[in-house]
Amino acid sequence: MKKNIQKILVIALIFIGINTNAQTRYLDNMFDSVTVTTDVTYGQNVTILPMLQGQPPAVAPLLCDIYEPKNDTISDRPVIIIMHTGSFLPAVLNGQATGSKSDNSIVENCTRWAKKGYVAIAMSYRQGWNPTSPSQSVRTATILQAAYRGIQDAKAMVRYMRKTEAEDGNPYGIDESKIVMGGQGTGAYLSMGYITLDTVSELFIYPKFFDTSDPNPANHTPLIAPNFGLSMDTVYGFGNIDGSDTAYYPANFPPFNFPIDFLWNIGNNPSYSNDVNMAFNLGGTLADLSWLDYTGIPLVSFHCENDPFAAIDSGVIIVPNTGDIVIPNVVGSRTAAHYNTLWGNNNGFNQAGLNDTLTQMANNYNSATDSVHGLVYDGLYVFQTPAPSTTPNAFGEMPYEESSPWDWWDNATYDAMFQALNGAPAGYGAANSLLGAPNMSDSTANLYLDTVHGYLNPRMYTVLGLGGSTTGLTELADKTTQIYPNPANDNINIVSYSQIIKDVEIYNISGQKVMSKSFNSNTIKLNTNSLSTGVYIFNIKSNDTSVKRKVIIE
Repeated sequence: MKKNIQKILVIALIFIGINTNAQTRYLDNMFDSVTVTTDVTYGQNVTILPMLQGQPPAVAPLLCDIYEPKNDTISDRPVIIIMHTGSFLPAVLNGQATGSKSDNSIVENCTRWAKKGYVAIAMSYRQGWNPTSPSQSVRTATILQAAYRGIQDAKAMVRYMRKTEAEDGNPYGIDESKIVMGGQGTGAYLSMGYITLDTVSELFIYPKFFDTSDPNPANHTPLIAPNFGLSMDTVYGFGNIDGSDTAYYPANFPPFNFPIDFLWNIGNNPSYSNDVNMAFNLGGTLADLSWLDYTGIPLVSFHCENDPFAAIDSGVIIVPNTGDIVIPNVVGSRTAAHYNTLWGNNNGFNQAGLNDTLTQMANNYNSATDSVHGLVYDGLYVFQTPAPSTTPNAFGEMPYEESSPWDWWDNATYDAMFQALNGAPAGYGAANSLLGAPNMSDSTANLYLDTVHGYLNPRMYTVLGLGGSTTGLTELADKTTQIYPNPANDNINIVSYSQIIKDVEIYNISGQKVMSKSFNSNTIKLNTNSLSTGVYIFNIKSNDTSVKRKVIIE
């Protein structure tokens, strides 16, 4: 079985058609080695992880590892940030061999990107929740809270990088206008939530995100912040959706019942933007369909067709080591791709004319699985992994479908740690870890990562406008800039799928400048009710390009 899946992946790679004689920065390896700065503190915040050992929550540093191409002469490089898996618990404790920024696949991904010329960042985030509670309400509430903290941390990571460029002399040589956010497993949930969870009200959907165990509806309380009430821009006690403010958990409120207001969130570098140009995920889901709407931020997804823990279409999120339901009715990568296609969120690469073999394979498969709508989901790559064995392992446990074939680990080390933590017999942890990963090895995992990079990297290259020349960037910006509605009345939307919009200048038909606004975003909503009826020229400017559009104001 191992040889068969390797053959399939190798054959796919042969047909990618990479020209090894023409090396292109950000697409091909340009450097032989990388420099890694480990355990960089990008912020600090309150973690509940000590509570697992009976200790109170504590302020702890937020750490990341930063990978750079060694001996690079360029000092304004795009940034890729990736978050690890782990079910919001440390490795082994979570019943898995993975769960940190040092996971083999995380290190491999960052090393690959750095060798291509990117600055790649493996970030940690706050962990801690209650997966073993017999109450689904408790499981759902605590994982929602963990996800909220994780998204806050990811945004703090982005703000920190912009702070190093603006205040610290740009020690990592980044281009703060080109940042991509991604994740694997649990980190994939966070990367998808990062770009889609844009209002606090989306966390207070009744009855899905409420504790409805009391027969009296008047006593139904929100899961993410029980009894705290609802605000439009912050979760009371947990901080705002960006995590950029200071928040306190109120005294004498369950489930913690602290005697005084307890510091619960610390704003890190709040003056900086946490906007990103693009996101990607390996095995991600969204908690609710309502999170999907127009964002203007492209998303690339990778998913196993029969992922048993996070459904590709819709289903439930399940605790890997217990099988208990955590969140019902989640939205998987294929559903997200469907709506992103309808909204036009992926137009940044969907309209770029990518036609390599991996793109053709993905599009053909995706079109076949959605023959009813006939949509082409550019931005979704589905892995069809081998069916699991029907023979139990040596401990009588049945294998199941794969969910993360891009991961690998030292199984002997994991078995020893699992044995010490759980008092399990020798060999049990190792055997258990292979139930959903029968072909686990570095060679197999790297074949999957070859496909991930072969599909993802050209899309990042396109969206970030890394074509090299100003002429090429301008052409790309022109193709990937949209302005609507046109004609317009009081408001107009401007979207650039490939560039961060810095300034918008508006000229009347006589060539006189009538308005000028500064921004730092891919997506802008501009109020135009001060403009008289007539024809105007909008000059949409980024750092390196300028795009002009004719607009009619009615």
